[in-house]
Formats: sequence, C-alpha cells, structure tokens
Amino acid sequence: MRVISEQHLARVLAGLPGRPRIVAGGNFAAPRRALEIADAAMAEYRLFMLNAQGDLPDREGVDLETPFVGAGMRGRANLRYFPSRLSLVPNLLKESLPPEVVIVQTSTPSAGTVSLGIEVNILPAAIEAARARGGLVVAQLNPRMPYTFGDAVLAEDEIDYAIEADEPLATPVPRPPGEVAHLIGERVARLVPEHATLQLGIGAVPDAVLASLLDRRGLGVWSEMFSDGVLALEKAGALDTGTPITASFAFGGRELYDWADRNDRIRMLRTEKTNDPSLIARRPRMVAVNSALQVDLFAQANASRVRGTIYSGFGGQTDFVVGALHSPGGRAVIALPSWHPRADVSTVIARLAGPVTSFQHSYIVSEQGTATVWGNDAASQAEQIIDNVAHPSARDGLREQGRELGVLRP
Repeated sequence: MRVISEQHLARVLAGLPGRPRIVAGGNFAAPRRALEIADAAMAEYRLFMLNAQGDLPDREGVDLETPFVGAGMRGRANLRYFPSRLSLVPNLLKESLPPEVVIVQTSTPSAGTVSLGIEVNILPAAIEAARARGGLVVAQLNPRMPYTFGDAVLAEDEIDYAIEADEPLATPVPRPPGEVAHLIGERVARLVPEHATLQLGIGAVPDAVLASLLDRRGLGVWSEMFSDGVLALEKAGALDTGTPITASFAFGGRELYDWADRNDRIRMLRTEKTNDPSLIARRPRMVAVNSALQVDLFAQANASRVRGTIYSGFGGQTDFVVGALHSPGGRAVIALPSWHPRADVSTVIARLAGPVTSFQHSYIVSEQGTATVWGNDAASQAEQIIDNVAHPSARDGLREQGRELGVLRP
C-alpha cells in the first residue's frame, strides 16, 4: 500500500483508459472524499455501489449501477439496475461486471493490516475481481473507521494506493418507530423463541421488533446487517455472549460504531458467507424478519418495486427466507403495515402485478394480526391474510377478488 496525495490519486485515475467501472463501499461507509476525487478526474466511468446513500454524480458520462437501490440512486435517470440476490452479487462482479477500480474506506493501518470496518459486504469479492484483471484497489484511510475482525481485515499489500481522510462516518437519521410499527414489533416478537438466531433488515418495523425482544435471553445474530437495536439487545443481556454477532455490514449511530471497534464478539464476514442459504440453515431456530411494500393472496411479497419502478431490490431477503425455512425450528417472517399512509392504499392486494421478491414464508404479520402461511393450503393462506393481515376497509374487496382469481373457495 502506497499512501499518496489527493493530487497524485487524481492523476492515477485520470490516466485510466476507456470507461472504467468503479466499485465502492455503500451504505454508510462510502469513501466520499476518494469518490469526489475520482469524479473530478474522470470524464466517463461507471459507479457500482450497494444501497448507496447521499449525493452521487448526476451528469453525462457517469452511469450508476447496483443490484440494490439506496436513497442516493433512487429515481435517477442514469441508473442501471441489475436484479440479483445479494448472495450472488460477488458472482456478478467476477463474471458479468468486473471492476477496473475498487475504492474502499478503511481504518488506519495496524500491524500491516487495515479493516473495512462497518462495510465488508461484497467488497472482498470486488477486490479479488479487480486484482485478477490487473485493476486498482484504492483505500481512503480514516482514523474514525472501527477496526472490525473476520473478513474485514485486509493486508496492506492488497491495496495499491491510499489517501488519508479524517472525517466523521455517516449515520442514518433516527426515525423512532410509530404506533403501527410498535404493534407489528410486538406481534413478531411473539414468534421468536428463546435462544433463536435473528436476522432483521433495515427500517422502522425491524427496529420495533428488536425493541420488543429486550426481555429474551440467549439470542444470536446471523444477519446481513446489524443496527442500533442489536446494541440495545446486548445492553439488556438478551444476547448469548458465547456466540459471535455475525454480519456483513453495520448501519447505525456513533455509539454502535464505537462498540464495534476491536470488539472480538463481532465477526464481519463477506456476503458469500452471511447470505449463503446453506450456512443460514445451519443456525438453530433461525428467525428471519423482513419487510415488504406489498403482499398478495398467494402469500407472495414485493419488496423491490413501487408502481413498476425499482425502489430497492431483492437484497438478502430471498437468501434468508430460504435459509430460515431450512433451519431446524426456523421461521421466515414478512412484517408490514396493513395500509400505506402516504399512498393511502392497502399493502395487501389480490395479486402482485410485478416481480416477486420472496414467497413461501412462515408468517405474514401486520398491526392487524398474524397469518400462518406455512403448512396451510392455498385457500387457508389467503383467508388468513385477508382476515388477519389486511386492513378492515380492504377485506371485502379482497374476498371478491380472491374468488375471481380462484384462490378462495366459492
């Protein structure tokens, strides 16, 4: 690893031929300063990020690429969306979308190594893919990045160039769960046994679920990500202290990042491991809790698109639904409010009009109640979704549509 000036990095990147693909850390670990240098130095390039946040280049010559759309890419005209479950994104980078440059934000060096900190995810695979074809690996060294263990640790010789940038890590805007999310969280918590292993996604409902589990004991975490709610479980004594907290990225506030720094209870692994359904299935009593934008009477979930336009993507939901269903005592839960307040529409519809994110869940939960999906015939599933999950104002219409579709008994 050679530490260079920002001006030197700009010259290196400006000298790259063609229209190179840059893979960079996403979520709240984006190497902002290095990306600004790249954008100023390169007339044309492709930027591949996962769940990108904040401002991104919006100009001619720049294509944004992702299999999971974050707020920074959502609705952008220069976006190219690549449908893929998260566990398979490393294969995309090795085969279809090889990078010429990988830019990561890391800790400062320690004993010949740096750490990817709060964002491991697809980055080790991207680094391997770039190095296999003679590409560049660039690090933005930040003393504020936590040093985490597992696949987060990189030898300095895996990095070609580095710049130094001492800047605060971004954090999500706190959004306390409302009354509906609290009700859903309490209902989901009733489905979580003692000594379960948890996977939860991002958002108000997963946060409310975690807040409803503070009185449990012996819980484990094997998840794509972990958030402030996991730290709350730790403080409450709800986690099994003999089991590592396993994830591929963290998404939270400064206290969470401080807690993660050199914490040997936290093991950050690459996506191919955390999201491998066969590894997920080995976790005892695996409870995967994910949210959706819509569910239908066939017990299918849409967590990806709004009115046909891509909103996010498959992410890890498909991986964890399959893994949880194969876990001994495991459960795959979809949790969502019964009514979308801004769009003023039911989130339970008769049949999805677009792509399905996941299906064949154990339970579907809203603030109205819980539908038991697994083990029931199709008609019983639909009846439970209408009676227990749908908003009361939508139920009569759903019953009529369900009979027309043949999913409900005449």
